[in-house]
Amino acid sequence: VYQGIDCAWLRREAADALEYAAAWLLARRPGYRLLVLDALRPQRVQQRLWDELQGTPLTMYLAPPEHGSIHSYGMAVDLTVLDPAGREVDMGSGFDEMTLASHPDHEAEHLAQGTLTAQHLTERGWLRAAMREAGFQGITTEWWHFDFGDRVAVRRDLPRVL
Repeated sequence: VYQGIDCAWLRREAADALEYAAAWLLARRPGYRLLVLDALRPQRVQQRLWDELQGTPLTMYLAPPEHGSIHSYGMAVDLTVLDPAGREVDMGSGFDEMTLASHPDHEAEHLAQGTLTAQHLTERGWLRAAMREAGFQGITTEWWHFDFGDRVAVRRDLPRVL
């Protein structure tokens, strides 16, 4: 799907902030590291995903192509945390798991129902804290997704990668 892109790309300012987030986490939780799962998503890939999911409830997880995903500007990253043994930390739902258990704004509800544990929320909290400290902001539907910078300014001032 990402033809011609063989690693995770971000704009310099987002990459520098991500490096800061990783150092912040490591200083507070020795041995814990960030694992980037997705970064730059060219507009052509965003369009392809939109076309494949159009007409399904899953489109709520995608920015409409005409609006533009912050991923397409190189200013968004999807990531998780690795423990000192190099294993992904259990966040209670998987990366790209399109269920309400993945929504940060539904965590209290899922904790009460027992579908998420206090440990899941603690781990998500560490990830969010590291990213916020570096200037990223999360979204309400994916615990793994973080945008860098003002979304309006990003869309207004930066070119999308086609």
